[in-house]
Amino acid sequence: MKVSVDRSLCYGSAECAHRAPAVFVFEDGYGVVRPGREESADDPQVQEAAEKCPSQAIGLTEQ
Repeated sequence: MKVSVDRSLCYGSAECAHRAPAVFVFEDGYGVVRPGREESADDPQVQEAAEKCPSQAIGLTEQ
């Protein structure tokens, strides 16, 4: 599964970077997926970050 952040929805809470710092980073006021970590949607920390994202900007999709 693939993880992504929709920048049009993200309002910069940085919740994702706090919950799954190995996958997300906070850049320019937005949460982003670290390069090379796009295939990390199966990680329980990533799934929790997606569930807890206040703007629901994190997407977990089948490839």
